[in-house]
Amino acid sequence: MTLPQFNKISFESYKPGKSRLSKTKKIIKLSANESALGMSPKIKKKIIKIINFSRYPDSKSNQLKTEISKNFKCDPKKIICGSGSDEIIQIICQLFLKAKDEVIVPKYSFLMYRIYSKIVGATVKYSKEKNYKISIEEIMKNVSNKTKIVFLANPNNPTGTYLKKEELLKLRKKLRSNILLVIDDAYDEYMKKKNYKSGLNIFKKSTNVIVLRTFSKIYGLAALRIGWGYGPKKIIGAMNTIKPPFNVNKVAQIAAIVSLKDKNFIKKSIKHNLFWAGKIKKKLNEYNILTNDITANFFLLNFNKCKYSANYVKKKLENSGIIVRSMEAYKIKNALRLTIGNSNDNNKFIKVINKIFKK
Repeated sequence: MTLPQFNKISFESYKPGKSRLSKTKKIIKLSANESALGMSPKIKKKIIKIINFSRYPDSKSNQLKTEISKNFKCDPKKIICGSGSDEIIQIICQLFLKAKDEVIVPKYSFLMYRIYSKIVGATVKYSKEKNYKISIEEIMKNVSNKTKIVFLANPNNPTGTYLKKEELLKLRKKLRSNILLVIDDAYDEYMKKKNYKSGLNIFKKSTNVIVLRTFSKIYGLAALRIGWGYGPKKIIGAMNTIKPPFNVNKVAQIAAIVSLKDKNFIKKSIKHNLFWAGKIKKKLNEYNILTNDITANFFLLNFNKCKYSANYVKKKLENSGIIVRSMEAYKIKNALRLTIGNSNDNNKFIKVINKIFKK
């Protein structure tokens, strides 16, 4: 029997961090950069009260777009909502790329940029980083007449480093005007550095920048898969034309609206992250485990100057029911990524780290 032929897959699929340990029922998962405090408690009450599960959701997410535009002082006609920001990355690639076009991504960056680019047949070029920080000079070295898109996250996942406002402006100025710059603001709410500005704040009026946002991180809605993008009206209009008709479910839309309104919960989440990030960073430094500065809700742990290897510490943590993210998929040697968890999770992590290093 002859099977229908499909395209050959020549790249690795996205591999999420572990979420289970075979011999441990009660685990602490610090591997996926999820919200430490979960979602606003107001969301559950709202969903139970108003959701009719037999009806299709609003295909255009109009109420959510209105709330986003109020919250971020931006034009609702320049917003697209998606099933996670992942879907928006996919739509961008479908709209802009064809075989043999080129995309530039930093060497250590969110894996879905390269995966969606390759699915549509584009060539991905990797720009080197300097001390795990995105380099404008290295990006420009990779630009050719085939370059269509540059993807970057700011702050960057998994390195936790970031580009300053003037660096982002410099990059946009150096790139040809017909190269689309996509800036992923996934961790923006956590950022409190004075020299940082979100892509949304910098490029609201740009004609060649798309900014990505997500409700999976500080808003705690990772399970609902809800994100949004902001960009030039013509481009967003074309993206809305090709997106699936009911891509954002009703529960996700309502939950996102409520989460945007609960400002106190977001303030609480930011305060929690800053407190525990400082405490954990201090502890890691005691054992010569190097990290990035406090930026997002995670650390990249470098074990090059530590007496134990990343793999050794990872196994010891897993033996105590704590899961952190291996950096093998990102090809970063002797490193792990650690998410800032809730207070109980963080206390347990510190206790186990002390035990590993016998202090």
